[in-house]
Amino acid sequence: MAGSRQGPKRTMMMCRLALRSLLLHPVRSAVLAGGFGLGVSVMASLLGVGEVILEQARSPALVGGGDVVVAGWTGKLGSARFILSSALQAPPLVGRAVGASPRVERSLYLVRDDRVVPVRARGGVPSLERALDDAETAAVAAWIDTPADAAWTSPDPGDVLRAMDRFHPVSGPAARAESWAEWLYFNGVAGGTRFSLTFLVGPPSESGRRMAGVRLQLDRDGDLTSYTDSAEIDEAELLAQAPDLTIGGSRVRLDGLRYHVTLDLPASDANADEDGGRRSPPDSRVTGDIVLTANVGQALPPMTIRGAGGWLSGYVVPVMAGGLAGVLRVAGDVVSLDGGVGYHDHNWGHWKGVSWQWGQVHGDGLSFVYGHLSPPADAADARRIPGFLAVLGPDGPIGHSMEVAIEEDDVAQTGAPRRIVVSAQSPSLDLTMEIDVEAAVVTRMDPELFGSSLDFYQLHAVFHVAGSVAGRSVDFTAPGSAETFRGR
Repeated sequence: MAGSRQGPKRTMMMCRLALRSLLLHPVRSAVLAGGFGLGVSVMASLLGVGEVILEQARSPALVGGGDVVVAGWTGKLGSARFILSSALQAPPLVGRAVGASPRVERSLYLVRDDRVVPVRARGGVPSLERALDDAETAAVAAWIDTPADAAWTSPDPGDVLRAMDRFHPVSGPAARAESWAEWLYFNGVAGGTRFSLTFLVGPPSESGRRMAGVRLQLDRDGDLTSYTDSAEIDEAELLAQAPDLTIGGSRVRLDGLRYHVTLDLPASDANADEDGGRRSPPDSRVTGDIVLTANVGQALPPMTIRGAGGWLSGYVVPVMAGGLAGVLRVAGDVVSLDGGVGYHDHNWGHWKGVSWQWGQVHGDGLSFVYGHLSPPADAADARRIPGFLAVLGPDGPIGHSMEVAIEEDDVAQTGAPRRIVVSAQSPSLDLTMEIDVEAAVVTRMDPELFGSSLDFYQLHAVFHVAGSVAGRSVDFTAPGSAETFRGR
């Protein structure tokens, strides 16, 4: 009871003190009251303006009449032409009245005498902006497309493919640039024949030129042989012409949507067995031609992961599943690749202290690729970089997940990978891949260059894929490729 009586007394005492303060300092009290009132009114006004701005930002009429705005997570969208030439040209959008326009915003400064006026400028393609009912471009008849705008209004799929597959200047501080590498990777399956092919370019040498190499791994019904060659190439020529490459007697040429690869490679010392024998004659060579034809929409656009200290790693898949043709000549045998299916990706970046898990397979009319990258400890926390799994159908992407688990089992005696299980879930898919390794080619990584004593495993495997993608049941078994690393 005593406590309940103290409450009202305390309240009355506080009111008396406040009243006396107001009467003793009337001017100060008036100023404080006005200040608080002004603050509250300004806050209410800002909240009201903020709500209006938010509603206007959502208004299609104020963003050129469009219904969807696509932007990059970290700024500029580097694959805009790919979206215009593929995603909008595939079902369910193809044939419909769908319009899209690229847009770039920049800060400009008008300088006159001593005055500097900041201006926020927006650039776009006039005809595409008008198609979206943009009021600003519609009112200025002088704004018409330039010849350069044709790359956006009617993008050529071959030009877009070449832009996706371009090579990149070496970047980053010297400590990282020393481990820079960039490569074109191809693989294919035709009957009982499989191959993996890499055209790799390293960092500049002391002469200013860049070391480059070609490596082919050929599997003919279980007989696995390797062929390699190397040469120095000119950096300026590489950056100007790639993905057209010439390394020694082998080359890559992109003509429209067709990759034409010509090979002339000597057998590698990797063909030597552990007991000193060889699985191919020491003077054998492989020659021939491989033709891989890309399909519009069957690609993943470029993506780049960036970390501390200028570190980066880039990846693009220009061909998820393409038609394969050609012949290879090996020790008097002619191996046909006609009617096969091929894959092509492209990697670039700093590779010291880096490892990855990766795999891809085609089956049941679908293409699958999964991966997870582990950066060096001084660049990023590998635990915070998610894996990915993407699925493409005949008309383009139909499912993807960033919730991916990759479990690898090894052979007890050797530590080599024996089995890999990949599971992924998302609103668009629920999949499990059981991957049984059939053959492996092991490359010992240079600790001085790569910062760790790891062995790189390129695997020929059989994939069993089961689950659902975009509401469709999936269950098939097919040959595929995978890559991973092991400590020595």
